[in-house]
Amino acid sequence: MKIETRAVHAGRKVDPSTGAVTPPIVLSSTFERDADGKYSRGFGYSREENPNRAMLEQCLTSLEGGKEALAFSSGLAVVTALIQGLEPGDHIIAPEDVYYGLRQVVGQVFGKWKLDISYVDLTDLEALGAAMRPATRLLILETPSNPLMRITDLAAVSAIARKANVITVCDSTFATMMLQRPLELGIDMVMHSTTKYIGGHSDVVGGALITGFDNYLFERCRSSQRHGGAVPSPFDCWLTLRGISTLPLRMRAHSDNAAQVAAFLAAHRAIEAVHYPGLPSHSGHTVAARQMSGFGGMLSAQVRACRNTTMAVAAATRVFTRATSLGGPHSFIEHRASIEGLQSRIPQNLLRMSIGLENPGDLIADLDQALASNVR
Repeated sequence: MKIETRAVHAGRKVDPSTGAVTPPIVLSSTFERDADGKYSRGFGYSREENPNRAMLEQCLTSLEGGKEALAFSSGLAVVTALIQGLEPGDHIIAPEDVYYGLRQVVGQVFGKWKLDISYVDLTDLEALGAAMRPATRLLILETPSNPLMRITDLAAVSAIARKANVITVCDSTFATMMLQRPLELGIDMVMHSTTKYIGGHSDVVGGALITGFDNYLFERCRSSQRHGGAVPSPFDCWLTLRGISTLPLRMRAHSDNAAQVAAFLAAHRAIEAVHYPGLPSHSGHTVAARQMSGFGGMLSAQVRACRNTTMAVAAATRVFTRATSLGGPHSFIEHRASIEGLQSRIPQNLLRMSIGLENPGDLIADLDQALASNVR
């Protein structure tokens, strides 16, 4: 079946007791044992397994083309499980512009873990090769990256890592499995913040890890999920699965709208630079066109102005909502550096935008008036 069909059907089945087409939410924390003490129906305790989580994990496995999936309580819970699965002294490679939450997990949550991490420009394959060490165990990559929208060549990076026997994990949150297929390009595991496009309605927090094959790190993540308790609730799983049904259509609309907004901003006199891989001028456009079927709904723009004026532009929008997060039906705009704090490496004149499902003409008009009223 094509991916659009699987988005609607994978992991679901008509409820045999009622005939309900939409799966029921199973809120029970515990399940009855059989007379012999076993659990022939597959469920014993909801922290370890739950029908709604099982349906979500089956659906994600099918859509990503993997062997198995784990659903977590958040995207950072996935990162935490991955790092927790390493040994003290192990070496990690991550992008130099990686999502700042990963830096917090490695540097603060596991600050005493004696892990070593190198932040590398993963668009530079020579730099990646030079960063590899005998102790390197994990390569985390993010493409498109947040918020500079840099593109990593997945096939090339996975080949380098495979020669060094390093496990690769791609954060594909911005693209989703609808626009990018990391496992098919040689990546070992894929992670998502399902809070974003996969859930799609800004009403649920979650994360997921999908593996292409059996490996020790995935099994350690399973232990962290089930025994560490980093599990989504049945209702969270139900909401996320509901969102997946429309994911193919939504990603097309997000991508189409973002392309129009990016083109408008690229031609605007008040804009210094636009970071969107769909633009031919983007440094990663050629690679993105090769490994993505669409360029997604995320973009960043640098205003020809100082920090305060840039923030004033965000505050002046009327259709955009000034909020963190992405992937929902509303368009969001934020001054990313102020969100990340003093340690941020993001340019002070950069605005990150999640282009939603509104009419693109309305979004363009909104940005136009916000820029005109603040940038002289």
